[in-house]
Amino acid sequence: MMGNEVPGRVTKVQGKLSRTEFDATGTTGFLLITEKDGWSFFSMRSQTPNKLNEEVVANLQSELNIAGPLVNYAAKGYTIVLLGKDTVEGATCFKIKLTFKEGRVKNYFINAATFLLTKGSSKIASKIGRAEERNMDPTAESSTLYSDYKTVEGLLIPHTVEIKSGVGQGRGGGRNTFNKIEINIPVDAKLYKPG
Repeated sequence: MMGNEVPGRVTKVQGKLSRTEFDATGTTGFLLITEKDGWSFFSMRSQTPNKLNEEVVANLQSELNIAGPLVNYAAKGYTIVLLGKDTVEGATCFKIKLTFKEGRVKNYFINAATFLLTKGSSKIASKIGRAEERNMDPTAESSTLYSDYKTVEGLLIPHTVEIKSGVGQGRGGGRNTFNKIEINIPVDAKLYKPG
């Protein structure tokens, strides 16, 4: 966050919860998405959680799908087109265009040798929190790079996720490095609430 290392936690429950918490400036901030609502809290901006508007919540609903949009894409009402091959970080990848039900488009790059997801990219369309007050470039692209895959309970999971986004006149993003990933553990009911 702003060039500093910030400890955090991500908790997900398939189809029901996505909560990202981080510890900064002596307090815990979070981004919370549930089946119906979304909340954010950044102590540098507000003293109370901010309820996200319906458009932002709708755009973040894909966070509730732990496996991601490519798994069982047709059953979800999505369409996929193979656009050919491209190079990402020096590796040859299959480039796939996925169109969501509501018309939003995201490109995915699958490593041609390992068949692991290497990159996802899309145009920035949504505004989170007070971003509507910023000069957002509607043509800016956001990309996510996936690397450092390790096996967790038989599943290959990326332990480094780097986000790069062109916002306004500058660039934003960050790198998430997961030191520990646990699967199928109990989740405290209080994590579903913004308080």
